[in-house]
Amino acid sequence: MDVITATMVLFSILVPTKTWYAPTQPMTVQIKTVSEATLAMRDFYGKRIEPAGDVSIKEGQQVDLRVVFPQVNNAGAYILTAVPKDGSAEFLGTPLVITTRVDRRQNAPPGPIVSKIEPLCYAKMKTNADAGEVSMLFYYDVAPNTAASFLALSAGGFYDGLTFHRIVPGFVIQGGDPRGDGTGGPSYNINAEFNDRPHDEGVLSMARQGDPNEAPGVMPRPEFANSAGSQFFVCLDPAGTRQLDHRYTAFGRVFAGMDIIKKIAATPVESPRTGKPTKTVVIESIKVVPVTAKDNPYKVDLATQPSDGK
Repeated sequence: MDVITATMVLFSILVPTKTWYAPTQPMTVQIKTVSEATLAMRDFYGKRIEPAGDVSIKEGQQVDLRVVFPQVNNAGAYILTAVPKDGSAEFLGTPLVITTRVDRRQNAPPGPIVSKIEPLCYAKMKTNADAGEVSMLFYYDVAPNTAASFLALSAGGFYDGLTFHRIVPGFVIQGGDPRGDGTGGPSYNINAEFNDRPHDEGVLSMARQGDPNEAPGVMPRPEFANSAGSQFFVCLDPAGTRQLDHRYTAFGRVFAGMDIIKKIAATPVESPRTGKPTKTVVIESIKVVPVTAKDNPYKVDLATQPSDGK
């Protein structure tokens, strides 16, 4: 069980027995303290998943989601909640995200290869540019590995004290480099998860190495496409960033605090070529926050984000 999951389940009603599940293994979830509740599942766009078995739950029970919700055997992203029968809340504790993945390597066998269960989270970023917070949600459905890396780095304090080292007005602000000059990273790379999420205002996307042969209609070669690490950018204007669609991994979006992002974007730069700000813009912290019924930014966005059909 990873660090984020292990921490969040302390406050959850639904606790996965582990994080990763092979297709042949029961996908089991343990029920913690709860009274008069049922399980409910939706896909990542809000559509209700019909159960195939009894959804009533009780304390100490272990549930195999493959039996109760066979849909999880199919590739996709799903959200599992515990719903009180008395209607006292929309759901109890923190929901779980189930992502069932397929092997996208060339000539790979068809069908799911593995499933992952983790708490549904968002993040809050503080900077020295403003006393407020920038709140961010994540595209677990189309960029699960990128979102997981960003959340794990955030939970471990990786971004705390780093800077937004590059500002391009009307385009992006970019940060997350431990060297602070655009050349650094976490010492590992993330394979590209290019998807159909548009690079609209406020969208979070991963910086990567540019391919010298890249041109309109020509995709980056694998060694460049798969070169993202910790550096990310926030899109400012779709008129400029739409060219990044399908070529960079959009993995989340700002849902609150875009005024702070715009304030950072207004920082003067030393030269248009480097985009280095004249005043240091520090990421003071990025904290991972578990979703609850009273604090659920995905409630709206799950219903409004389009599917990319993958």
